Amino acid sequence: MLIRNMLLKYYAPEEGGAGNAGGGDDITPEMEQIINERVNSAVNGLKSKNAELLGTIKQQKENLSRFDGIDPDAVRGILQRFSDDEEAKLIAEGKIDEVLNKRTERMRADVDKQIAAANERADKAEAFSGKFRDRVLGDAIRGAALKAGALTGAADDIILRARGTFTLNDDGEAVAVDGEGNTVLGKDGKTPLAPAEWIESLKETAPHLFTPAVGTGAGGHKSGGGGNLKRSEMTSQQKTDYIRKHGQQAFLPLPKD
Repeated sequence: MLIRNMLLKYYAPEEGGAGNAGGGDDITPEMEQIINERVNSAVNGLKSKNAELLGTIKQQKENLSRFDGIDPDAVRGILQRFSDDEEAKLIAEGKIDEVLNKRTERMRADVDKQIAAANERADKAEAFSGKFRDRVLGDAIRGAALKAGALTGAADDIILRARGTFTLNDDGEAVAVDGEGNTVLGKDGKTPLAPAEWIESLKETAPHLFTPAVGTGAGGHKSGGGGNLKRSEMTSQQKTDYIRKHGQQAFLPLPKD
């Protein structure tokens, strides 16, 4: 109606004109036809434009529906980082092998770092375990040595000798092994050699590590003239031999004069 009214105003004869001699607003059939044609043309154009816009809107909605749940800002950020990334540039240049090599190098570096860290932890654990085993083994040998009559100052010497023969088994017990790691049996040929039995054998090969028996101590050792040994009368070599054989604690009680 708006278009029709506008056309009526446009095509209506001016006041006092030939088409309005009687002062009325009558519209001739020719004018009516022109108005109808113009109205139909305008309406059809609007309908066509409206349909075009509706189709465009529908297509845009379909396109946007593919991006449901996607953050445009995040996507733009990722694309920007990707475009600036060295690998992206290499890929764009077709240097795929170089990209793969770089990734492999990074993976290898990470793996090497992890392996190095694991080895370091293993070394520390092994070192701690070794100290613990040494302490447990030393305490076991020391206890057996003192029980067998070893001199207190000789315990460390006995422990040092024992390290070449004894080790700890999985149960934390001191067991004697040979050079190939096989268990060494005791005198009975059935049970493993125990620290106590091994220490008893030292009394024959290293008697100076043990307290002298009654009659062989300071008062029992005679000099060449038959008197009691006196430190003042012993040569340096005799003192050294005596200490080596009987121990420092047996030497000290000897009379000085």
